[in-house]
Amino acid sequence: MKIRSILVDDEFYCRNNLKMIIDDFCPEVEVVGMADSAEQARQLISEKKPDLVFLDIKMPKEDGFSLLDSMPVRDFSVVFTTAHSEFALKAFKADAVDYIEKPINIDDLRNAVNKVLKYQIAQQQGGAAAQEDKHNDKENDRISLATRDGFMMVRNEEIVHLEASDNYTMIYMTENRKFLSCKNIKVYEESLNKGSFFRVHKSHIINIANHLKGFTRSEGNIAILSNGKQIPVARRTLTDFLQRINTI
Repeated sequence: MKIRSILVDDEFYCRNNLKMIIDDFCPEVEVVGMADSAEQARQLISEKKPDLVFLDIKMPKEDGFSLLDSMPVRDFSVVFTTAHSEFALKAFKADAVDYIEKPINIDDLRNAVNKVLKYQIAQQQGGAAAQEDKHNDKENDRISLATRDGFMMVRNEEIVHLEASDNYTMIYMTENRKFLSCKNIKVYEESLNKGSFFRVHKSHIINIANHLKGFTRSEGNIAILSNGKQIPVARRTLTDFLQRINTI
C-alpha cells in the first residue's frame, strides 16, 4: 500500500531533508508534492488528493492550524513536523495522527508512518478492529489483585496508578489505599483495560480515564493525578500519551 503524501514547510532545507529521509527509510510513502506555504498547500491538496500531509506549524502569514481550519472537509491524515514542542496537545486536538519534533528522528518518522498505515487499514475494514477493541475494554472493567489468603476484585476507577518496585508492583488506589503485588508491572500492562490505563514510563502506569487531572511541561513532561502524585512521562511515550488524552 503506497501512501501518497505532500510535504508542507516554509523552509527549503526542512522540506528537502524530510523528503530524503522518507525516500531512504519509508518506501511505503510516495511524495507527490511539496509546498512552502499554506496557500500553496491548499492548491496541491486539491490537485493531488494526498492520503497524508506532513505539515509544519509555524509558517509566515498562515500557520498549519489555520490551513486545516480553512478546510471543512479533510480526507487525508496529518502528521505535524515542528520545532515547537509546546503545540503537541493542540496538534492532537486538530486530529493529527502524529506529531514529530525537529530535527526529524528516523524512528519517530517510521512510527508515524506505521500509524497512518494502521489507520488506513482500519478505515478499509470499516472500523471493525476499533469496534472489537471497544467491546473488549467494556468487558475488562475489573481486575483481580492477589492477596496472601486469595484475591480481591477491584474496579478500574479504584486504581489511580501503578509503580514498578523491582519485580513487584505498588498499586495506589483511592482513599489513600495502596497494595504491593508480587506481579511485575508488565503483567499489569498486558491485563489492564487499555481504554483506562496507559504506561507513561517504564516504571509507571496511570489511570488516564479516571484520575488524570493535568499535564505540565514546566519541569519536564509530568502527568498530575487525582491523589496529587506527579508522574514522569517518558519522551518515547509522549506522542501516544497526548493523542490518548485527546480521545478522553
